Amino acid sequence: MKPRRATSHAIPHVHPAKIQVSNGAGAEEATRSKKPQRPSSQCDAKIAAGAVVCVESEIRGDVTIGARTVVHPKARIIAEAGPIIIGEGNLIEEQALIINSYPENIMPDAEGVEPKTMVIGTNNVFEVGCVSQALKIGDNNVIESKSDLGRNVILTSGCIVGACCQVNACEVVPENTVVYGSNCIRRVQSEKPQSQTLQLDFLMKILPNYHHLKKTVKGSGTPVRN
Repeated sequence: MKPRRATSHAIPHVHPAKIQVSNGAGAEEATRSKKPQRPSSQCDAKIAAGAVVCVESEIRGDVTIGARTVVHPKARIIAEAGPIIIGEGNLIEEQALIINSYPENIMPDAEGVEPKTMVIGTNNVFEVGCVSQALKIGDNNVIESKSDLGRNVILTSGCIVGACCQVNACEVVPENTVVYGSNCIRRVQSEKPQSQTLQLDFLMKILPNYHHLKKTVKGSGTPVRN
């Protein structure tokens, strides 16, 4: 009797290329099914209808922003020691910092510290890289690039704080004051700074085409000043 030939159950051969094509097609289909997610536009700020606030800006705390105010990407508005109220038609550029912070000699957890509201009027311009801690700012002011406003300063209206200038003393800056130069020289100009209406109109049309915006509060109008 001839020895019985061993039989083996052959495993079906699958070409590796077919596996790769199958997996690739599945990955491609899964990728297509996932649409790019829109950045979250939720924030604690109360943003009036008509304002343009880019989601790349940083807003923390109790902040109210009026209509027709434009907040660029990378701008920062931080309410630590109390609320911040920003009026209509303000322009806040990249890397500008508006902060309501505690004085240096007071700790945030100290007892008996009452919050102080920061109020910013209308038609002010905060240029690139400026820092503003002033609790009271009027209307039609220009805080130029890299300038610094201290917490104890009251900026009235129609003032210009020149680039890289510092105003940190406890004082009320008179209307139409211009601070300029390396020595922070002061003079009074005869006219207020020009309105930024045309620039605001342009930015309000262009920015939404390239940046997602934070949600506005329906039916909100001009913030009430204290």
